Amino acid sequence: MSEPIVYAAVWQPVMEAAGYRCQCTGQCGNAHIKGQGRCPREHDHHAGKHRGPVRLIAAPADPLTPPLAAAGLPASGLRAWCPDCQKATRRAAQRAVRSTPDPTQGGLFDL
Repeated sequence: MSEPIVYAAVWQPVMEAAGYRCQCTGQCGNAHIKGQGRCPREHDHHAGKHRGPVRLIAAPADPLTPPLAAAGLPASGLRAWCPDCQKATRRAAQRAVRSTPDPTQGGLFDL
């Protein structure tokens, strides 16, 4: 089984806890029906007929965690993500933040 060279000591416990399967439960916008609500992608298994093997990553459970803070998180603060789910979850969280009105503006332009 392949594993990263750099952060294997942190990556390994995260993957073991996840059963070497992506832990996304729909935060990416996909209902993951084939996986009974959880992403079915597993580490080193092929994602599809025309795609290579999936390499799961250990990334923060909160997709809006800044990179510097994420680098210092312990394994308990990380989840196993396939790259597609992690990217889609981060984008969805960023969209939600942008669409939320800033409370400090306090109705500046309300009529």
